[in-house]
Amino acid sequence: MRLRLARAAAVFVTTTTLAASAQQQPWVKDRRLGEGMGVRTGNLELHPSLAAEIGYDSNYFQRAGDGTGEERVIDALRFRATGALGLSTLGGDRKQAIDSGAPPSVAFDAGLHLSYNELVALSSDDADTMSNQRHVDASADFKLHVLPQRPWSFDAYGNAVRTVEPNNTNPVEDNAFDRDSLRLGAGINWRPGGGLFEWRAGYEFVMHVFERELFTEFNNTQHSFKTRGRWRHLPRSALVYDGSYTLVRYTNETAQNDGDIVKWMIGHNGLITKHFAELLMVGWAASFYEARDTAAGSVQARNHDSFIAHAEIKWFLIPQPTLEDTSAPVGLSSIAAGYVRDFSNSYLGAFYERDRGYVKFAYFMGGVLLLALEGGVSIYNYPHTFFPDGSIRETPFGETRIDAQLFSEYRFSDIFAVNATVRYDQNINDRRILASRADPATGQPEVRENLAFERWRAFVGARLFW
Repeated sequence: MRLRLARAAAVFVTTTTLAASAQQQPWVKDRRLGEGMGVRTGNLELHPSLAAEIGYDSNYFQRAGDGTGEERVIDALRFRATGALGLSTLGGDRKQAIDSGAPPSVAFDAGLHLSYNELVALSSDDADTMSNQRHVDASADFKLHVLPQRPWSFDAYGNAVRTVEPNNTNPVEDNAFDRDSLRLGAGINWRPGGGLFEWRAGYEFVMHVFERELFTEFNNTQHSFKTRGRWRHLPRSALVYDGSYTLVRYTNETAQNDGDIVKWMIGHNGLITKHFAELLMVGWAASFYEARDTAAGSVQARNHDSFIAHAEIKWFLIPQPTLEDTSAPVGLSSIAAGYVRDFSNSYLGAFYERDRGYVKFAYFMGGVLLLALEGGVSIYNYPHTFFPDGSIRETPFGETRIDAQLFSEYRFSDIFAVNATVRYDQNINDRRILASRADPATGQPEVRENLAFERWRAFVGARLFW
């Protein structure tokens, strides 16, 4: 039987989308946080950067820490070198200096990052194990908007991410959960009446590919048909709508369920005052997963059918004059608190549900000192999961996860800064899930694995940026 597939699935539940990985530095996840003035090349700006960091990881394999065997915690020193390059149409002061009064015909933004990671075990017993974990993370993305702010416009976007994730029980490279993800999308935008009403219709393609043969059965593609709209009924407020229909299809022989997902949300977004902004979205989500026939039998399907929501209130230290400014860069000082309820495709069963409360704080003082703090508590719920013979693999269960991250940076000049990052993650549930079934032929017993873990990561470093 394949090694620890249940654990693999549990590890992946929060990484099935192309959201920025927790492994990425804050200035990589959001380039607006760390880019400088840039180097002008015609009507474009280049934003190169180089960074070096040294850090400590208290539990690289995210193990429960029972002190023995496969659950023994291994800590390590980490060295990380990162190169990044951004390319965009002119922005900020340069755009204002040549502004003719007409909106640009094309707005473009793209980025690329490569990050080399070296790990050094603090115990000589783990030296070989950790040295084999050296790796390269990478990502690339772009956004294109043709004829923005016109009655009709076109947009396209895409990103690719390589995520490295070790197997928590067997650190051999061939057992790693390394994967490559690609997302491409495009849409048509209708904006009559000077932007009081906007509507977009588009398509998005997502592909997840696992690099190791052991987990290629999780390879999948997703096709999403999306639409969203906004109607401004007041100068600083708008009614908003967001909907999608997604087809999830696994590309190799697997016991995972193919299916379709429908989501829609409607709500309100606006400035209550020039300092306070609110977002309130509520809607419904339903899945239509199908039973899958395998050589060992039929895998039953479970489906989601419940409400989804997103609520947030944000306070700006600097007053915001318009609705658009409520989505301003993280570098602008603000405090936010919110709640998200959603569900997503999963590799442990068909799907999982998540309820998450969070707080965010960003403070950019005098263009010199940047502080960014984010934390939250998430509750994950999983339905019944089944073996191919139809027997129950896991009864419904939940997990509670805590995460927090603090990023601080001091800029000595327009191109040089030193920074520090501290991140904490914990799964506080002492839950054991099935890692392998009992084998009557060999007499091997059933094995269950503890999902709980606690992990600290801390880095200090310096970077050059333009």
